[in-house]
Amino acid sequence: MPDPTALATVVADRISPDVVVLHVSGELDTTSSGTLTGPLDSHVVKGQRAVVVDLGGVRFLGSAGLEALVLGQQRAAKAGVEFVVVAAARAALRPIEATGLDAVFTIVGSVDEAAARYSS
Repeated sequence: MPDPTALATVVADRISPDVVVLHVSGELDTTSSGTLTGPLDSHVVKGQRAVVVDLGGVRFLGSAGLEALVLGQQRAAKAGVEFVVVAAARAALRPIEATGLDAVFTIVGSVDEAAARYSS
C-alpha cells in the first residue's frame, strides 16, 4: 500500500507479461521525482514491450517530474521499449504541452486506451 504521507507514489500494474503500467499519484517535483525514477529504471528494460506511465493521479508536475519522464523516454528508446504517457488531466497535460514535450511523448487519454494498443 502506498505511503499516504508521501508527496508522490507509484504503483506498478502488469497488464501483460511484457507491458507494465506505472500509476503515478501526488506531486512530482524536485523532492519526489525519484519516486518515479526508480520504477522507470526497473521496468524500462530490454525484453519489455511497453511501459505506460499513468499520470491520472498527478496533482502537480514540475520540471523534475518532466525530467524523470524525459529520461524514461530516452532509456526506453535505447532499450527498444515503447513509452506511453497517459495524461488527460490539466495538472499533468498542461506542463507537458507548455514545454513542447507533447511532441516527444506518445500521449493517450486513458489507461484503457493505452491497454488497447497492446491487447493483440
